[in-house]
Amino acid sequence: MAQKTRVLTGITTTGTPHLGNYVGAIRPAIEASRQANVESFFFMADYHALIKCDDAARIARSRLEIAASWLACGLDPEKVNFYRQSDIPEIPELTWLLTCVTAKGLMNRAHAYKASVDANTAAGEDPDAGITMGLYSYPILMAADILIFNAHHVPVGRDQVQHIEMARDVAARFNYLFGKGREFFVLPEAVTEDAAATLPGLDGRKMSKSYDNTVPLFEGGAKALKAAIAKIVTDSKLPGEPKDPESSSLLTIYKAFASAQETAEFRGALSAGLGWGEAKQRLTDRLERDIAPMRERYDALMAKPHEIEELLQIGARKARAIAMPFLGSLRDAVGLRSSASAHAPETTKAKAKAERPALQPLVFREDGAFAFKVHDAAKQVLASGGGYADPKSAMEAAQAAMAGLADL
Repeated sequence: MAQKTRVLTGITTTGTPHLGNYVGAIRPAIEASRQANVESFFFMADYHALIKCDDAARIARSRLEIAASWLACGLDPEKVNFYRQSDIPEIPELTWLLTCVTAKGLMNRAHAYKASVDANTAAGEDPDAGITMGLYSYPILMAADILIFNAHHVPVGRDQVQHIEMARDVAARFNYLFGKGREFFVLPEAVTEDAAATLPGLDGRKMSKSYDNTVPLFEGGAKALKAAIAKIVTDSKLPGEPKDPESSSLLTIYKAFASAQETAEFRGALSAGLGWGEAKQRLTDRLERDIAPMRERYDALMAKPHEIEELLQIGARKARAIAMPFLGSLRDAVGLRSSASAHAPETTKAKAKAERPALQPLVFREDGAFAFKVHDAAKQVLASGGGYADPKSAMEAAQAAMAGLADL
């Protein structure tokens, strides 16, 4: 069976999703995850959030809100790998292995670091004033996020393409130093969504938290959505006067949710003189048709945070079933083996490997889902995982675990 294309998406936990996030990132990512030939990894980048934010309460709240938002918008945790970065200890361990093969000069060229240095220099400050090692080396953490699961594609904005290129450089360096004929890491590819929808904010600029011009997705409920739409800037034309639909932010937002026929009718009404107040009400009504059911699911999830936690823990177990055996092979490659293995002659090690009892997978149902164990002939459990939607997925995870164990 052909290997599925692994696609990895990270979501930084420093805020609450808004309407622009939904149209530009959440909705298309969820739709893409439903493709039969794709294996999707969605993770909350809470380690990355620590680089940008030192408000512990905000990060904790954001982790909950973002998880609830993605689930409410239709992400199916049984069909994707959905987890928190901080629940996968293999990621920071891989970060260190990669740090040890990454040239400092490569990090010196990172855009975020250079921008901070330039800003400090322009302000007459020490070039490294306020720059933490987290900011300086976070491209390596990002590389570990990607490489621990050997993701093939990483959807990113153009400002993040450099980091994918860095991940490729680091992966290639590790392969060269330790591969000895084996390519441990797939070289990931950046996928930029040139056609991704970009919604205008309240002031007509791109909707962004940085501009403080966002329309909330779920936060504040229907009342907050209506209030935000009412603040969208329009021209001074009165009811009855023809409007220019193509220059109106209202039409752009409406079109992102409506059918072609609905959009044509709204465009025609604006051209015919529809008043701005009524146009904003029509937009609010159209948004509510899509958002209200999702908001109801979001509110239900937020009321039961323990259910979100359970889903994330299941997701972490699924992800670790892939990460643990792979990291084991990486540890072995760099020399972090057991003392007995490290000092055994190559012939002895080869003989021991050949005589090792055959590994056996076992798939079974557990807590309404499917799980697996990998054991040897003595019934010693060597790897396990759970939370899979079907026995086929559990068996694929078991086989991945067996492949990693076979290299140890």
